[in-house]
Amino acid sequence: MTRGYNFSAGPAALPEEVLIQARDEMLEWGRARASVMEISHRGRDFMDLAAESERDLRELMSIPSGYQVLFLQGGATQHFAQIPMNLARIDQVADYIVTGAWGEKAVREAKPYVQPRIAASSLDSHYTRIPPRADWDLDPRAAYVHYTPNETIHGVEFQSVPEVAGIPLIADMSSDILSRPLEVSRFGLIYAGAQKNIGASGLVILIVRDDLLERCTGNIAGIFNYAEHAANHSLFNTPNTYGWYLASLVFKWLKRQGGVVAMGERNRVKAERLYSAIDSSGFYANPVSADARSWMNVPFFLPRAELDRLFLEEADAADLLGLKGHKLLGGMRASIYNATSLAAVDVLIDFMGDFARRRG
Repeated sequence: MTRGYNFSAGPAALPEEVLIQARDEMLEWGRARASVMEISHRGRDFMDLAAESERDLRELMSIPSGYQVLFLQGGATQHFAQIPMNLARIDQVADYIVTGAWGEKAVREAKPYVQPRIAASSLDSHYTRIPPRADWDLDPRAAYVHYTPNETIHGVEFQSVPEVAGIPLIADMSSDILSRPLEVSRFGLIYAGAQKNIGASGLVILIVRDDLLERCTGNIAGIFNYAEHAANHSLFNTPNTYGWYLASLVFKWLKRQGGVVAMGERNRVKAERLYSAIDSSGFYANPVSADARSWMNVPFFLPRAELDRLFLEEADAADLLGLKGHKLLGGMRASIYNATSLAAVDVLIDFMGDFARRRG
């Protein structure tokens, strides 16, 4: 069996070293004499893993004191609703910056629990740019400001953290967490589904400032209450133990790679190389403004839609996987998260060049 080059948007590629270790430890993990999936989440072995994985993540992201790190479930979509449940009252306003399909969905899911207000949007550009900060209409009374730093479908990414005048800043970092250095203290809450840069689907990492945990009124079930999860060290209920274990392996792998500084430089080079190939091809096109292009998700389009099927068939035969664009946009999309190597990007670029020469 030949393992292909995986450009899937999520669930996405995992580091091969991590997969090999997980395979080797499947039946007997550490001193447990059983699989990590088979042991109690309240036993000493798993508790040690949980504590060490939190320490590793805090080190990787330089998370300051005064923030809780939670390992939760539900995917980011569940937390579109759970965040306003915890941080706002139903009669409060919360500002949303919408730069793509996931920002839109965050607004929809928040509506039963807060008064979401779109303070800025790039819909008028078909989500190909970031709305200029000077044009944002923020409400100083807003419970929080929510944004999506990287939109996986449209391939739009903020290149810096926006200033929001002291309002708690909430970020859905599902697709760009751990991809470059980040100043966590600029945020009130960061959350991320694990299936792109952290590990397997079904796990959510949530980093929340202590004072925001005090906002919850207690009128929601404990399972939805972030303060309850923090008080129980993410063990309020049985967690996704295998997903947590895989995340712990990825954190160790990231540290061996040189951490987020080294990863950021690697990701920058991968993205620049792929965009350069697209822009210089005279065949492929990427519509996103140059100052808003994602380092993680690179959509591109062929000159004729009828070529799409042929491109995907030939790419699959060349062991290039997961390149079909999202159904909302069509075309192609190469997701080049942390685990996707520069060598894989070079193979893709060579294939794209060959295809363009033959089909142009």
